[in-house]
Amino acid sequence: MKSLKKTVMTIALLLSFVVSNAQIKNAKTETVKIFGNCGMCETSIEKAGSLKKNANVDWNKDTKMATLTYDAKKTNQDEILKRIALAGYDSEKFLAPDDVYNNLHGCCQYDRETKVAVKTEIKSDPSDSEKAKQMATMENHSAHANQSETQKIEQATQNQLKPVFDNYFLLKDALVKTDSKTTSMQSKKLRSAINEIKMETLKMEEHMVWMKVMNQLKEDAKHISETQDVKHQRDYFMTLSKNMYELLKVSKVETPIYYQFCPMANGGKGANWLSKENTIKNPYYGSQMLSCGKTVETIK
Repeated sequence: MKSLKKTVMTIALLLSFVVSNAQIKNAKTETVKIFGNCGMCETSIEKAGSLKKNANVDWNKDTKMATLTYDAKKTNQDEILKRIALAGYDSEKFLAPDDVYNNLHGCCQYDRETKVAVKTEIKSDPSDSEKAKQMATMENHSAHANQSETQKIEQATQNQLKPVFDNYFLLKDALVKTDSKTTSMQSKKLRSAINEIKMETLKMEEHMVWMKVMNQLKEDAKHISETQDVKHQRDYFMTLSKNMYELLKVSKVETPIYYQFCPMANGGKGANWLSKENTIKNPYYGSQMLSCGKTVETIK
């Protein structure tokens, strides 16, 4: 009887897996190794990596292998593994943040695989000593090269997002002047900057937020660019500012950015915007109520 129940449950799980994958269009399936220990890990890994209609993760706690099935036009392996890493689970491509791993339940804290540099004993022979010096020099050069490469990648990431932020601020300045024509033009430039982002090169935190806000940023910028009705532009500027704020919070900024609030905007519900200066210049009312509002947060 127990054997029959076990068989039925196995069949049900398989059917559920098949149905779930059948809903994913442009399906691509890959197998990768993800580190974890138990059934609790299995639940966390599969939940973190799966996205309704876009991605499904099936992880085996015995083999540590996960089957990824995803819509290749909507996501990719890196995005799935980054989400899983942010939940605390290493893969062979991405390491979980230490603080997240440390907060896992005790039974879920798997053995983390680390690469240890091979140490060799140096003999007293002069030629061996010279070789050791050469090896040390090569290692120093290699470490310096790696550090330089990392700095280049970080710089590229910052430069990549900078046009998005810069065009947002120019758009905001146009709204302060109630200049709908310039607002529309700057929004077109903002759309171009958004479309040029290569999210696979973003830092993990930026990547995750970018995935969350990207479509809405594009939608709001599109609406603002396609009209010269300043009221309509300001309506979409509210959600544009909200999502831009989330992106700025996880990005490195060269100078402080001020998150400001007008209690009168949005029909008295209030609305926020971002500014490079602490002085209030209200983009929702312009000269009508230029100084209405206050700074509620400074992003450094």
